[in-house]
Amino acid sequence: MKYINELREGDNISEIYLCRKKQSLITKNGKSYESLTLQDKTGSLDAKIWDPGNPGIDEFDALDYVEVSGNVTAYQGHLQLNIRRARVAREGEYLAADFLPVSGRSVDDMFGELQKFIGTVQEPHLKKLLDSFFTEDAAFIKVFRRSSAAKSVHHGFVGGLLEHTLGVTTLCHYFARTYPILNRDLLITSAILHDIGKTRELSAFPQNDYTDDGQLLGHIVIGVEMVDEKLRDIPDFPRALSSELRHCILAHHGELEFGSPKKPAIVEAIALNFADNMDAKMEIFKEAVAASTGDDWIGWQGMLDSNIRKTTLS
Repeated sequence: MKYINELREGDNISEIYLCRKKQSLITKNGKSYESLTLQDKTGSLDAKIWDPGNPGIDEFDALDYVEVSGNVTAYQGHLQLNIRRARVAREGEYLAADFLPVSGRSVDDMFGELQKFIGTVQEPHLKKLLDSFFTEDAAFIKVFRRSSAAKSVHHGFVGGLLEHTLGVTTLCHYFARTYPILNRDLLITSAILHDIGKTRELSAFPQNDYTDDGQLLGHIVIGVEMVDEKLRDIPDFPRALSSELRHCILAHHGELEFGSPKKPAIVEAIALNFADNMDAKMEIFKEAVAASTGDDWIGWQGMLDSNIRKTTLS
């Protein structure tokens, strides 16, 4: 099998991929075509069927495993597959595990690192809350370890939520050492819990799409609800500490226009917002560089609001 990250401009291929997305569209000249997103565990690939009526194109749907034949071209700095033939793959022709994008890091290692951070939390009520999720709730742990952090923006792969959470927690650990004004236990707990709502906002792979609650409520509100569920079972949890923790989760996107129900009002919420934003944007840039076929300018990146390029290495 030739994985997506091994493809190069000019390749002629006949491979099986997961059809992540399929749309029927019309060109400016009024001609019908189909736009696809193909996926394997190494990434995704834009693909086009310019002649859907071609007898070599069989019927298939999104989330089907499809054998496609065609040539790889470059369009606006990214690879694109022009498909000449396509058919639904038969059972036994593929392994599903080859088609789920995964973190480049070991999930076991990352989860072990996260548990070490949990072990450093001294405040007993916060420690009990973290343990209620990450030690005592086997069902939550199983979903959390496999969840993505986004549908497509950043860390959109199996283990992505864990990788992002660990990245944010590591940055917050640094902030707490650098700025004594920060309540370390509150900040670390907030970092570890800030995106737990994504376990219910997004469905499991291969769909990795928004659930009804994800569309209606969003992961920030869902996350606070999940914390509230656990808090009910922790006797005498300090009221002020509960409000501050939930505020950090509610405010971690920083601005109302970015989806935060509240703007940061305490210093731990500001630090969490900076850590979350930094980790997300570093991953966005990393993924853009990995997907680029050029050596310098990558192009406009909407989430970074900038035309970006690779660093020149001497």
